[in-house]
Amino acid sequence: MRRAVAVELERPPPELYAVEEPHCRIVEEVAAYIAVRGRLEKEKYKELHRRFRKQYLLPSQLIQQAINQGVETGRSFLEAKRNGRVHKPRPEVRRVLIRFAKDSWSYKKAVGSAAPVRLALSLPGGRREVWIKPHRRFWLYWWRVLRKEAELASTLVLKRQRGRWYAIFIFDVSPKSEPPAEVVAFDVNENSATVAKVSLLATVDAVAQWNRQYLDPAVYSIRTDFGKLAKRYETVRDAKLEELKWKYPYAGRDEEERGQNVTDMREFRKFVRRLRERRRKEGRVRQVAHEVTKSHAVIITEKLGKNPQEEMIGVEKKKKVKKRELRHRVKQTPFRRILRAVENKAAEGGSVVFYVSSLRNSRVCPIHFALLKNGGGWHALHCPPRPRRG
Repeated sequence: MRRAVAVELERPPPELYAVEEPHCRIVEEVAAYIAVRGRLEKEKYKELHRRFRKQYLLPSQLIQQAINQGVETGRSFLEAKRNGRVHKPRPEVRRVLIRFAKDSWSYKKAVGSAAPVRLALSLPGGRREVWIKPHRRFWLYWWRVLRKEAELASTLVLKRQRGRWYAIFIFDVSPKSEPPAEVVAFDVNENSATVAKVSLLATVDAVAQWNRQYLDPAVYSIRTDFGKLAKRYETVRDAKLEELKWKYPYAGRDEEERGQNVTDMREFRKFVRRLRERRRKEGRVRQVAHEVTKSHAVIITEKLGKNPQEEMIGVEKKKKVKKRELRHRVKQTPFRRILRAVENKAAEGGSVVFYVSSLRNSRVCPIHFALLKNGGGWHALHCPPRPRRG
């Protein structure tokens, strides 16, 4: 199990900026080749390596890592295209991750303490030393390394985001080995996530005797408001688009009527970045994952398809959701991202995630296969008591 921790660089060398542009070009070219051919032959790999080495004058390991990253980008593009999640003719590289292999970076030669505070990187022109700014999460995983509970991977990743450079350390963490104490079931909705927790230690006798009076599950809801967040940001973005249309009258949305797209303009993109919609969603996803995986448990949730949003709005069914606003809210709800976050967090804590089919599990008891009935008072259905056989 791997964890990545980003640490900001202090006074990055100018050679990093010189490496960024040729690295991006190499990744784009290789990814486009993979998107067309489907694979990178050994002879073509050597040919590209020689040409890039002569054209960009970069160290051999940087070119090799850039080619490998292009292959990964092209393969992920083909997989997304097969699943119907991408409709573009070729992949686009938006962010560049500069990878340094085992022999191209080090910290032991640059500092003699027990933890790295200064890195040595192999860049054009020789070895460069860079200071980093460690934080609390970095020291948490580094303490695990010192206690032999984790290992530092041999690959270091550097990326630039909003004008700042970050070094991404990769830790191989061994999960905790403890027996589960609870059974946690959760379901993700548009504006909330419903969680039900049952203690295994308190109900072991009740499960053996099928006595339901001892079962006392903790059922509660985590408010996420993904739908309300999507509705708010859609209103703000539409208002900004209308403002820019009056400011730039020759820009429009249709390709036949416009000379420039409003959404591609720098002013609109800067405005959208300031909204921080993606970061707010990511924070709420982590909140749900943290709440579900607080203790060692057996986690149960619904098995989703490849495109759960499309299935919910009824694209493949006869009854479709015709309201555009509701369709937009459902598509903006990150169902699969929450499941991936729960899986990732549960693996670190030693919990296990099981997926169950959604067929008839909302109306029929999974144990007695009897129709659930509403007992009144709370919005929950209960299994009716079965008659005893005399």
